[in-house]
Amino acid sequence: MTRSGAGFSRRAFLRAGAALGAMAAIAPSRTGRAHTPEPFVPTRTLTLTSGETELHLLGPDKPATRVYAYDGQPLRLLRMPRGTRLEATYVNGLDEGSSLHFHGIRMPNEYDGVPPLTQPLVGPGERFVHRLPLDDPGTYFFHPHCDETGQSGRGLVGTLIVEDERDPPFDLDEVLCLKDWRLDDDGSFLELTEPSGASKAGTFGQTRRVNGVPQLELTAPAGGDVRLRILNVDASRVMGIGVEGAKAWLIAVDGHALDPILLDDLPDGIWRMGPAQRIDVHLRMPTDGAPVRVGDYAAADIYYFASLAASGTPKAHPGEGPLALPRAELPFPDLDSAEFHSFTLQQATDQAVKQLGLPPDDPLSKALVASFCVGATTYWSIGQVSWATGNRLGLPPPLAVMNEGRSYRIQIKNETRFSHPMHLHGHAFAVLSSSKGRLPQHFADTVLVQPNEAVEIGFVAAQGDWVFHCHILEHMETGMMGWFRVI
Repeated sequence: MTRSGAGFSRRAFLRAGAALGAMAAIAPSRTGRAHTPEPFVPTRTLTLTSGETELHLLGPDKPATRVYAYDGQPLRLLRMPRGTRLEATYVNGLDEGSSLHFHGIRMPNEYDGVPPLTQPLVGPGERFVHRLPLDDPGTYFFHPHCDETGQSGRGLVGTLIVEDERDPPFDLDEVLCLKDWRLDDDGSFLELTEPSGASKAGTFGQTRRVNGVPQLELTAPAGGDVRLRILNVDASRVMGIGVEGAKAWLIAVDGHALDPILLDDLPDGIWRMGPAQRIDVHLRMPTDGAPVRVGDYAAADIYYFASLAASGTPKAHPGEGPLALPRAELPFPDLDSAEFHSFTLQQATDQAVKQLGLPPDDPLSKALVASFCVGATTYWSIGQVSWATGNRLGLPPPLAVMNEGRSYRIQIKNETRFSHPMHLHGHAFAVLSSSKGRLPQHFADTVLVQPNEAVEIGFVAAQGDWVFHCHILEHMETGMMGWFRVI
């Protein structure tokens, strides 16, 4: 691939059918619920404690920044085999309430980590035990689900890799966490949210880092196979990931395998991903020792966050194709019988939002969202229904009531001028189509919906109260969150 700067605009034909075959081969399942045998017998136990530590984000000779982290390890990384029964105890070492959400993991609803919907807020010094079946291999992450702009903005996020013994062998397997940091020259944090950002595309950081450093310099065998697990853990930035100097294929989205797609065959040769989205990329190192660069091409100035140097005698390959991951073992919705819903993403004000409440006999009717977990005002809504903001701290009614085991098709229409990465908890959904024709069919837990675009997803409903929200954190905290009740 050849690129000549930020003005690169080549559009190539998208092989939308590449993933279609794999999706169609998966028979409809009775339920999307995570399988949790009773009694739950953990095969791995651990404790994750949130707190503060120091990180030299501005450089080794510059002032350190006091960041939030789990167990004192910035961007904490966990690796566990597929099939693990994880008992994770979250201990809140912060001086304010928090919670722990394992993003993208299918789990029993009571461990989803969303106060007050699924559990109480975890106060300072308190703990909460999560019991999670890790049956879906792939790349996931974990973070708080209260004051995410403040807590995740200060670095409280970690990566969970669920490893699959069936994966093909790679010569290098690297995790790359991309995040902007809002820092002053002395290493202190600037205001993490501003009204001018929250009401538009988000409040951006100006210190771009990967794994806490400006750029990763990696080495792999000449002709070798490299797996890059790329996570967008930023609060606001939509990225366009591309590779220069090597053949590269998209092999998984949000942890879930799809038939490999050559990046050159995607629109503009890049994959657009918003906050909370992850991709796995297989790149084959050149045999002539030429350098390889991986970057974000969505910004005005390309941000090259990784470079790879080839070393040693070139590795021989039996063929030129990619290394495909084992097919995702996920429930595919029965589209012929699926119930259809449509939700519109809108800009809103406190005055425009429907003042709706839960019926007084609902168990959650008196539940209140903690005021520091939400924004001061409303800028966004889903169909004129907004999450709690300001002094309006009661839970809104569910966007829809669904039945466990039934298939659903959801149309997400974006009527705003900004992109929204929409995340559904507790499910891996099938991305079925986009009105702009830019998306292959694939499984995901978050899908980027661009301005004036309609994206359709489908899933088999799992029991519980599951939030559905934009993962631009300020959008979520100023209204763009709702929930589905599955009974």
